[in-house]
Amino acid sequence: MCGISGIYSRRDRTADRQLLLTMAGELWHRGPDGVGLYLDGRFGMANNRLAIVDLEGGDQPLSDERGRYWVMQNGEIYNYVELRAELEGLGHRFSTTSDTEVIAQAYAEWGVGCLDRLNGDFAIAIWDRQTGEVLLARDRFGVRPLFLAEYDGDVCFASEAKALLRHPSARRELDPVGIADTFVAWTTLPDRSAFAGIRELPPAHYVVIGPDGAGPETRWWDIDFSPVEADEDELIEEIEELLTDSIRIRLRADVEVGAYLSGGLDSSAIAAIAARQVGEGRLSAFGLGFSDERYDESAAQDAIAGELGVVFHRTVVDSGAIAEAFPRAVELAEKPMLRTAPAPLLRLAGAVQEAGLKVVLTGEAADELFAGYDIFREDKVRRFWARDPSSTLRPLLFRRLNRWLATDPARAGEFLARFYAKDLLAVDDPLYSHRLRFENTARCLRLLSPELLQKAEAEGQLTDRLRGALPERFEGFSSLAKAQYVEIATFFQGYLLHTQGDRMLMAHSIEGRFPYVDVRLAELAARLPDSLRLRGLQEKYALRKAVARVLPDAIRSRPKIPYRAPIRDVFFGPASDKALLGLLEPGPLRSAGLLDETAVARLVAKFAKSPSPVSETDEMALAGSMSLMILHDRLVANPRLAPALEPARVVVGDKAVSPLDPVAEAV
Repeated sequence: MCGISGIYSRRDRTADRQLLLTMAGELWHRGPDGVGLYLDGRFGMANNRLAIVDLEGGDQPLSDERGRYWVMQNGEIYNYVELRAELEGLGHRFSTTSDTEVIAQAYAEWGVGCLDRLNGDFAIAIWDRQTGEVLLARDRFGVRPLFLAEYDGDVCFASEAKALLRHPSARRELDPVGIADTFVAWTTLPDRSAFAGIRELPPAHYVVIGPDGAGPETRWWDIDFSPVEADEDELIEEIEELLTDSIRIRLRADVEVGAYLSGGLDSSAIAAIAARQVGEGRLSAFGLGFSDERYDESAAQDAIAGELGVVFHRTVVDSGAIAEAFPRAVELAEKPMLRTAPAPLLRLAGAVQEAGLKVVLTGEAADELFAGYDIFREDKVRRFWARDPSSTLRPLLFRRLNRWLATDPARAGEFLARFYAKDLLAVDDPLYSHRLRFENTARCLRLLSPELLQKAEAEGQLTDRLRGALPERFEGFSSLAKAQYVEIATFFQGYLLHTQGDRMLMAHSIEGRFPYVDVRLAELAARLPDSLRLRGLQEKYALRKAVARVLPDAIRSRPKIPYRAPIRDVFFGPASDKALLGLLEPGPLRSAGLLDETAVARLVAKFAKSPSPVSETDEMALAGSMSLMILHDRLVANPRLAPALEPARVVVGDKAVSPLDPVAEAV
């Protein structure tokens, strides 16, 4: 894992060396082990390295053996050992044992087709000295971020938006569309970010930038939910084999690899398999505990940690700790947040760093690929009810869902039936599975200022843009597959992998590795018959069967417990930060111009009436409003600018030079 940034300058100037090193300064947390700099006329790029593979020889940039293709990457190629052997068989010769050099040699051999051969999580830049073009590409699920912007004729890219904001022509302004997106879907779509003029390169896409600017963004892979006919036992055995091998190659590193352990099925399965592969008592596992027992899973963590014999570390947080970490979490996420849940994960990543590790395996994507969320079960029950909307028995099935909500009497019984009855018959809507979620969350939009909402609505609603981005074959997917595809394209890629994942991990220079997004396992999961992902209302049916040899029944049979963190007590509890609440006072609100003062005042008054009950939507609105003001304060109004970094490795053209060489200074 690293950070990358680059500039393809307009025709009348060369790439700005100092600007590149300033951009690298904003990404220091992503790779504190050294900065690499590449310069070649109008093009330049920088890399912040987190040294994990080939600690001595892996400094970037690295090239193919002829020096034509120069590569920087953020991420890891897990099958680099096998690819290297194949390339050596084709006559290529290597000078390092780095996976980055494998990318360069693979591109020299197969061109853009090499992307299909890479099993990994990556955002890569490949400069072709012969054609004067740079290829930017992002991994299949968008595990590693990559942002794009064009300023005064310069095409720029970076792992985080804050690096792009250092360009002298960048506008430090929040984007109304991006803000509205997050208040509906918890994240932005790739055509936007939270900042004006900055967008993402979408997952599984590449773009070529040349003398005439950026070409079209091309999708090079997409998940295909087209089931195959096969024996159930054989499919379950294949899941077990692929998960085991996915973990095996993700343990490849020249540093120690640990694992997150939440106590649930997904992370427990990974920890169990990893513990077997590294040896008894050698795997370090990390879990998160809460002082508030409503959110705490410590008992389950202790049970599985004892069963596996791992070296277990727990980080316990309370509302005060979350309040303290929340502003930094927002600054790192670079977008508003409707939950406080990323803040405890920021603390957990800090514990991994304190333990001396740089890499952890985590369980994200199992729910998306194997149908583990309630939203998939809700969609199934709603469609079942829609076939007989007059039935009074079918809506009773909702009482078996949303176990978290059912603990609140106000959300039980008839309320659930009324809630799920809305737009019940709109089953032809491609977003049917997520329609209620989007509409419910969109109630948070009432907190935004009328002016901001007007600007956002003028440029297109998120749901319309999302429908337009769906692939042609989407219509042929099953109802379950449609729901999974939409979940992956929104909540998973934009929020789970980034707001909760990459940004919190990389704040402490920790690389997260995600065995469930291994392309072989993901494609198999998508090809499973629906009944092997969701059997009746039993979620993750095939995965539970596949890990039977490594996990006890007590863990495999545990129902899905959603990861949550307190919100109300963070901002209105005894340990709350009064300075944060000050951001929601009329003066700061008026100055920022982002939120409706009257709506915010009503919301704050509702929370201040302790212990007056508040809804989940109100809690989301509070977190969203607070995080939006923090984002404006820290990255727009009062940014804390990072200093430029000095490079440890500099390449000019095709020659490595001393960082102090006058040639490097002059270019």
